[in-house]
Amino acid sequence: MSSAAAAPKRVGLYAGTFDPVTVGHLDVIERASRLVDRLIIGVARNPGKSPLMPLEERIECVCEALPAIKARTGGDMTVVSFHSLLVEAVRANGATLIFRGLRVLSDFDYEVQMSGVNRRLDSGIETVFLMASERTQFISSRMVKEIASYNGDISEFVTPYTQARLLARLAERTG
Repeated sequence: MSSAAAAPKRVGLYAGTFDPVTVGHLDVIERASRLVDRLIIGVARNPGKSPLMPLEERIECVCEALPAIKARTGGDMTVVSFHSLLVEAVRANGATLIFRGLRVLSDFDYEVQMSGVNRRLDSGIETVFLMASERTQFISSRMVKEIASYNGDISEFVTPYTQARLLARLAERTG
């Protein structure tokens, strides 16, 4: 048996509300998938954030974008939902790494605190920070929803499928 065959699989989890999933999220997914043998994308239920899109639709939007990423990376990716502490979702999915994207300094402050808490909850789980690429560092789901709510063009920030789903949800909300 070769040592490569005996090596444990590196499994990571990248979690978010993804309301909506943006090209920034997809960039982190693609880059994270290159660092592990298997990447799980965890879509958080997170009712505290009052998501515009229902959980199932957010999952569909992430799933719709994955084939193109898989074609470029050859990565093994799965999408799951969760409604628990992040470390519990990581454990439940057999992962040992948490991927987090960082855009700006305020992200760093928050994420360092979360990383410390997660480390206290489970010292066997590591957090890996990926800096947003220059072309995506200014994109946030909140801003995409705001631009869309004023009929602004969001086509650079989300996939066409996600754009259609988001605009349909906003149309429902405004009647």
